[in-house]
Amino acid sequence: MFGFVDECNLHVTAGDGGAGCVAFRREAHVSRGGPSGGDGGRGGDVWLVADHNVSSLLAFRDHPHRRASNGKHGSGNRRHGACGDDTEVTVPVGTVVLDHDNHSQLADLSVHGERWLAASAGAGGRGNARFLSNRRRAPAFAEQGEFGERRWLRLELKLLADVAIVGFPNVGKSTFISRVSAATPKIADYPFTTLEPNLGVCRLEDSFDDIFEMVLADIPGLIEGAGEGRGLGHRFLRHVERARVLLVLVDLCELAISPPAEQLSVLLSELGRYRPELLERPRLVVGSRADTAPEAAAPELHKAHSARHLGRMSSATGEGVPQVLGELRRLVTQARVDEPIVEAPVVHRPLPSLREITVRRLDGRLWQVEGRVARRAVALSDLTDAGAIAYVQDRLRSLGVEKALARAGAVYGDEVRIGDFSFAYLADTEDTSDFGAVDDVNSKSESRHL
Repeated sequence: MFGFVDECNLHVTAGDGGAGCVAFRREAHVSRGGPSGGDGGRGGDVWLVADHNVSSLLAFRDHPHRRASNGKHGSGNRRHGACGDDTEVTVPVGTVVLDHDNHSQLADLSVHGERWLAASAGAGGRGNARFLSNRRRAPAFAEQGEFGERRWLRLELKLLADVAIVGFPNVGKSTFISRVSAATPKIADYPFTTLEPNLGVCRLEDSFDDIFEMVLADIPGLIEGAGEGRGLGHRFLRHVERARVLLVLVDLCELAISPPAEQLSVLLSELGRYRPELLERPRLVVGSRADTAPEAAAPELHKAHSARHLGRMSSATGEGVPQVLGELRRLVTQARVDEPIVEAPVVHRPLPSLREITVRRLDGRLWQVEGRVARRAVALSDLTDAGAIAYVQDRLRSLGVEKALARAGAVYGDEVRIGDFSFAYLADTEDTSDFGAVDDVNSKSESRHL
């Protein structure tokens, strides 16, 4: 049996870019044909899209990986590779995206159709035809495709409901939502029967043309200390944040763990500790389980707390339920009127720092250069080619890598790593090049001096 899932991990992998092609024109009656290698195609992006047809994060519980397709490689005659297809991952409306490591918030998809770029695709490599210049008449190198972004994310769902039903465990919240909607939550006579939120749609019909619907959320029971995370407090309270109206149920039964006024005080205190703004939310206070309480057990709770109070209600017998629904309808209608109108869904596309370059010391004479543009400058198909090495040196110098290393304290002969390659730093010599020796770190090939 599958349940409601409101938090999960998700791994997204964008498509890798295709490699550029090294090719030359080889046609009849064409002597010394020029370079004709095409560019590789860009990989596909991974997007998270809010969809109101998705109700939970269940799809990611056992299958947390999503990836986009890779771009195709370029070919001769300047034929460019096809781009990879984007992957759209649908999530429930109200999904909050967090960084998996530090839990910082990255996106909040609270509107149907809202999109967020979860993983950016790798760029395609340029073919050798793109490196043709007056100095390089026959470039024999091309760019490799860039790897797509890959990372773990944390998804948490905050339910979007008109009314959130809040109360201590076993006060009749599930019984109420089962009576006024088609929801079928588990109901039993012991605390913490409900361990996950239940949604129900309440439909009120005054006439054929006057039909009112509101969504109710049955929030699992709260205990003292929930606002500070005791028990599963934060996980449960998260679903109260987006509700337009709060329905606070207090237990009127003589066997309740505390008097109704004390229950209300604790509940409001926990809501305030978790999110102070929840105390400003419209709320309705109702004494529940009236069928198990004396007739006089209807305390005037609204005198001590600024909220509408309707006295007694019994979800089992139906006593007071129509009055509660009528008051909830009034509060929800007013809250919908006061709510700002969202004209169109938002597309969240984080802007990467494409030209950002950082230098850090790994060891005594070992340096690491980080940055997307620096990695792409050395991602060529053949770094044993003299023309390719000359291009890399010019490119790194124009990006300011030489100056950044000098400011960091690099000296002659230090090893500098960029991506999968290592270079000998020769900036202080009479050599005109700044990076003299080239070595592929992965393949362990022998380095050589220019």
